[in-house]
Parts: sequence; C-alpha cells; structure tokens
Amino acid sequence: MPRFSLLVTAFLMLAGPALAAPNDTPVPHPAPAAPTTRPARIDGGVMRYDANKDGAVTIEEWKTGQQARFKRLDANGDGKLSKEELFARTPAIGNSVLPTDRQASQQSSYFLLLDTDKDAFVTLTEFMAGAERNFARCDIDKNGRIDTAECRQALQRKPAER
Repeated sequence: MPRFSLLVTAFLMLAGPALAAPNDTPVPHPAPAAPTTRPARIDGGVMRYDANKDGAVTIEEWKTGQQARFKRLDANGDGKLSKEELFARTPAIGNSVLPTDRQASQQSSYFLLLDTDKDAFVTLTEFMAGAERNFARCDIDKNGRIDTAECRQALQRKPAER
C-alpha cells in the first residue's frame, strides 16, 4: 500500500505540467491589503448612551441609559432584578450554554456588590447606585463627561490609583 501511494504521488507530480491547458499562465495573487485602522466604535460600549452624539456621555445621559437598561433586564416587570434576569444576556464563551466558572464567579461577586440589602434582588435604587459608581470611576478628570478612551484608561488603573 505505501508503494502504491508513493507511485501515485510521483505520477501526479510528473504529469501535472502535462495536464495543464496550453498557454495557461499562473493567476497572480493580489498583494495583501495594507492594515487599516479601525474606526472608533461609537455605537457600543459606553458610547451607546451618548444620546446627543456629541462624543461624550454626561451623567444625565448615563442615568437615562442605565434606567432603560434596568427596565429591559427586568423581564417579569416586578421592579427588581433577580440574578438570572441580570445576567440573562451574558454571552457564554465558545459554544457552551452555561457561563464559565470564572464568569459565574464574577457574576456572583457583582450581584452581591449591587444587592446592598442582601435580599437576593437588585432594585432600581441599588442598580443606579452601582451605575453611578461606575460613572464616577470612569470620569477620571471629574468633568461630568466620559468617553470610551477615558473609561478604558480608568479600567486599566490599579485599585490603589483610583
């Protein structure tokens, strides 16, 4: 069997040029495109709350966006979020349905941080307190306006620098 495959391979290598159509010229491959810079994504992340599209999110825009987010997350409309409601839209990694152990741990910690009265639900008041903490954390220059770059910079700082 190994001799047969060796013979077939040798035949194809030798016969290849003979099987080509006359006057065939190799098709030139296009040169790889030069890397392009990606435009800033203004419709996602923190910038999805920029209602007036001026390139920054004010505290008022942030609060309005977070209240709307709470309402969307509150699937049963009872005015409070269960842990399942809060993380229902969290994508799992890969093709798995359940979050990874790390995601589950982070979700539990975040839920406990928001649920200040420890009743196993996050009310709008608790949710908004967390949202305001997040805004303040991102607002490094304390001008009441944040953008993607400022939030990215804030998230890269160590806890002692905050």
